[in-house]
Amino acid sequence: MACEKSALTIPEWYRSLDAYTFDTRFVKLSPEAVAALAAGADGGEKISMDSDISQAVIAELRKVMAEFPGNCFVSVDSCAPTDTERFRNKGGAVYSAKSAWYYLVESEKVAQAAAAGDVKYICVRPYRHISKAREFRLFIRDGKLRAMSQYNLIRHFRRLEGVRKRYWRLAEELVSSIGWRLPAQDVVMDIYITGKKEIIIIDFNCWGAPTDPLLLSWDADWDNVAEMHIIPAPTKISGSVKVSF
Repeated sequence: MACEKSALTIPEWYRSLDAYTFDTRFVKLSPEAVAALAAGADGGEKISMDSDISQAVIAELRKVMAEFPGNCFVSVDSCAPTDTERFRNKGGAVYSAKSAWYYLVESEKVAQAAAAGDVKYICVRPYRHISKAREFRLFIRDGKLRAMSQYNLIRHFRRLEGVRKRYWRLAEELVSSIGWRLPAQDVVMDIYITGKKEIIIIDFNCWGAPTDPLLLSWDADWDNVAEMHIIPAPTKISGSVKVSF
């Protein structure tokens, strides 16, 4: 089934799933502002922060960001500026409206999305530090949870061994309760499980390539993979080990 990417953008699914995700505000972008974001994708000169377009967007962002105390996390409809220095160093946390706009303009990923016509809004939510061990990707087919994967494939998280069954049940219960609200019946959903064992929806992706299946494969028998997949613990070797060169 072809993926309807427009249905997976934050402004679209937020309307029916706002109770299950971060409190979010939206800034509608003018055609000129979208064109300014897209300019970098064509090798064009990036827009000045002092331009009339930039100043107008920054003014709107300032009003919206004032609703949240502390840092904010700012993205566009279909992607976040994960390819920027700010994201690498601070996980995307921004405090000022000018910084928020600056890093959207700096992002080649955002520029490509804007050039492809996939950007209409800036999305603003409160910044929250997320434990890498509690991020997961859910694979939902025909409206049912088929599999679940550790999201950050950086190492084995020993703490997940004791909670994997509980986390699976939480995810299964969530999908069962919101299945009719999902933007598609075949979809990939990224989530975060809080310390209070509550699930927060982060994002949606199309079912199938180019979405990364992480610890699974798109060739899997999806009717028979119902479990949570995590990176296994490192293998321990005991006894005498001899190495010769």
